[in-house]
Amino acid sequence: MSRKFKDHVPAGVIPAALMPFRQDMSIDETALRSHMREIANTDGISSICVNGVSQEVTALTLGEQKRTLEIMVDEVGDDIPLMHGVFAHGAHDAAQIARQADAGGASSLLVFPPAVFARGSEMRPEMTIDHYKAIADATDLPLVVFQFEMGTGQGHSIDTLLRLADEVPSVKAIKDRSNDPVLHERNIRILQGHTRPLNVLTTHSAWLLSSLVLGCSGILSGSGSVIADLHVALWKAVQSNDLETARILNDQIYPLARCFYKAPVLDMHTRMKEALFMLGRLPNDEVRLPWVKLNPDEIADVRAALEEARLM
Repeated sequence: MSRKFKDHVPAGVIPAALMPFRQDMSIDETALRSHMREIANTDGISSICVNGVSQEVTALTLGEQKRTLEIMVDEVGDDIPLMHGVFAHGAHDAAQIARQADAGGASSLLVFPPAVFARGSEMRPEMTIDHYKAIADATDLPLVVFQFEMGTGQGHSIDTLLRLADEVPSVKAIKDRSNDPVLHERNIRILQGHTRPLNVLTTHSAWLLSSLVLGCSGILSGSGSVIADLHVALWKAVQSNDLETARILNDQIYPLARCFYKAPVLDMHTRMKEALFMLGRLPNDEVRLPWVKLNPDEIADVRAALEEARLM
């Protein structure tokens, strides 16, 4: 188990991995190793997100999360930091996942908001603060706040995010899915300019170029499991102010973004898994419930997007 990246602060290009299953719905450990190695071999990425929603974490047991982290650390843990998801409905379980991920070799933690937050946590900011403090008490790994759209009820106000920056020192970044360019720019300006700055990692993969030019500190995206190389190239072009190259790359990415992130958005990672299957990079397209496989028309849409992006 490597502790080489224990002090890693999330920034740059961070693909979120997928989880391959066999037809009997068991985890395909061989395919998982291959998938992780393929992502890790992409020159220019800074980390890989694991055991998050892109890996269907809501359908994984705690034991499966432990086992898959062992596999992923064994395969790529000496080469690249791993950001581990913390998906739990209460602080006790969240702290348990955090301790397990820390002991297993994770380098940072992506904290998802509990489902109950949707019922009004914005009016009870102490719920958010105490949730993160409970996780911070369990581990000293850097924490990344998953900032959802405010309309979901699971988003955090800017005041709450600033309190997290001030009161929970291990909070180092946010994964911003505010899905509003005005709020996104505000988050970048205020949080990255705070006295204790928080990196803003965009997950606005449906409008990635527009997001990056606002000055994000990185990309955290499930579509990186398919096109990590294009994300790296786009990131570098924006960082070097090469707008002409960035637009060319964005034109290639656009068909996939349009396909992956159309409604229903909950199918985004199912579409990505289908794409990797079509490209021969996963052995099948199996998903665990509650997700379901795509119908023939939807599969045809994925193929058309890959062809338009010149990846087939």
